[in-house]
Amino acid sequence: MTPEQHHEAAESLLKAEQTGQQCGLLSLAYPGITLDDAYAVQQALIRRKLASGRRKIGWKIGLTSRAMQQALNITTPDSGVLLDDMAFENGSTVPAGRFIQPRVEAEIAFVMKSPLAGADCTRADVLAATDYVAPSLEILDTRILRTDQATGQARVITDTISDNAANAGVVLGAERHAVDAHDLRWVGAIAARNGTVEETGLGAGVLNDPVTSVLWLARRMAEYGQQIEAGDIVLSGSFIRPIECPPGTEITADFGPFGSVSINFA
Repeated sequence: MTPEQHHEAAESLLKAEQTGQQCGLLSLAYPGITLDDAYAVQQALIRRKLASGRRKIGWKIGLTSRAMQQALNITTPDSGVLLDDMAFENGSTVPAGRFIQPRVEAEIAFVMKSPLAGADCTRADVLAATDYVAPSLEILDTRILRTDQATGQARVITDTISDNAANAGVVLGAERHAVDAHDLRWVGAIAARNGTVEETGLGAGVLNDPVTSVLWLARRMAEYGQQIEAGDIVLSGSFIRPIECPPGTEITADFGPFGSVSINFA
């Protein structure tokens, strides 16, 4: 793809978000699209949002579970950018029409106290740079069709990355924990929709350890001249399948001693 095509694709995504009408698969519109192209589209989209007054507050890491990687025939996670208008208060209600097809995942969030990046970054560096960890929900949305009706082709990884890794919102629970206070591999959640348990999972589903996920992001960002900043929220990846959230949905995630977090959809 050319830089002009990166901009064109970003405009399509922005229009879809603003109008609530999904755009077609970028993988069909640009058959040669690569992972680097997809991240270039994502960066073009984020530049537009920052220019309009938005502020970056962190990063999300996706596709960290082996099951999701196999489903998309990939061997690496992906990442997206968190912006200030994506933050929702714990227990609050998302206004009707805010998202197109919202879904929710349960995750462990890292909040950083110092910058982190570099190809030589280590696990110890991640632990030292972390201020605290907290229970969280990630709200996903898709500005791109999940499946092309004419061909039956489903979204692929380049579509998802271009679409800011399907990122739409973040909800942090009230609890704050030192990063070494719990074995994060064994921190789990029971996620319920309108009182019915839909999914359960453990932190080990995230690359065997959520810390490894943050380490992956720090190393990947070095390839793009980026870094995790002090104060950034980093969503380490979901250990449950995404839960569909049509209007009238209440989502609660019980992390046991680690805390709880909830969000409602009008």
